[in-house]
Amino acid sequence: MRWRLLKRWVSNPGHDPETSGQLPEYCMANHKEGVSLKGLGTAFRTLTVISWPWGESKNLSTSLPWFPIVGLILGLILYTTVHLLRMLPFGKWTAGAAFLALLLNVWLTRGLHLDGLADWADSIGGNLETKRRLEIMRDVHLGTFGVLALVLALMAKWLSFEKMISSGAFIYIAVICSLSRSMMVELITTLPYARSGEGMAKAFIKGASLKYRLISHAICFGICIPFGPPGIIFFGLAALITALFRRRCRIRFGGITGDLLGTANVMVEICLIFVCALFSNTILDYTGWMWII
Repeated sequence: MRWRLLKRWVSNPGHDPETSGQLPEYCMANHKEGVSLKGLGTAFRTLTVISWPWGESKNLSTSLPWFPIVGLILGLILYTTVHLLRMLPFGKWTAGAAFLALLLNVWLTRGLHLDGLADWADSIGGNLETKRRLEIMRDVHLGTFGVLALVLALMAKWLSFEKMISSGAFIYIAVICSLSRSMMVELITTLPYARSGEGMAKAFIKGASLKYRLISHAICFGICIPFGPPGIIFFGLAALITALFRRRCRIRFGGITGDLLGTANVMVEICLIFVCALFSNTILDYTGWMWII
C-alpha cells in the first residue's frame, strides 16, 4: 500500500509513478555499478527519512549492501536518544523512554515496514489463491487482521523496549536493526518478484546479485561479532526466521513484494527484541569477549 507512496519518494521531481503506472526508467535500469557511497544514499532515502547530500545511485539494487549499515545507524540513533533521556530527571520512567523510542523508530522509517505487515496480515486470512492475496495486499484499505497485526506489533515492541532499557540491554537494538535490514537483502536476492506488473520491490530485485547478498551479510556479521556470542546467536536466529518466512512467501505468494519485505523486517525485529528482552538480565554478562578471560 505505502510502497506506492515510496515510489514518489524515490522518483524524479515532477514524475508521479502513481499516474504513469510505472516506475521511473532509471529505477529499473540494470547498470553494473559497484558498491559506492551513492548506493548508501539510495539506501537512506529508501529505508528512512534521513537525507543524503552526496548523491544517489540510479540503480536501486546497488543500495542493498548498505542496508545493514543503515539499520545500524537507525539503531544507534534510538540507543543514543534513550541514553540521553535516561540522563534527565525523569529518565527512570522506562515505559515513557520505550514509548518515545518506538515513536522515533516509526518516524525515522515512515512506518513503511509496519504498513507492509498490516497488508500481509490482511492477505493471509482464508483459503485464498495467490492472485487474490496479492490483490488484497495492493488494496489501500486496511482490514481487521491488519489492524490487529499493527496493534500487536507495536505492543510487542513497546514492552520489549521497556525491558531492554531497564536492564541496560538496549544497546542490542543496533544489532537487531542491522540484522532485520540484512535479512531483507536475503529475500531480495533469493526470491523472484511475485507480481506480474511493476512495483517498488522489482526495482531492487532486477539488479540484485549474489555479490550484494554476501557483502550485506558480511557487513552485518561484522557488526554482530563485537557483541560476542549473543550477537552471533542473533545472526543465526535472524537467518532461521528469514528462511522460514522465505519458504512461506514462495509457497503462498510465488515470490516477494515490497509488503512482504516490510513484513519480514518487522518479524525479525520483533522476534529478536523479544528474545533480547527475555534474557536481558543475563545477556550483558556474555556481551563481548572479555568474559572468557
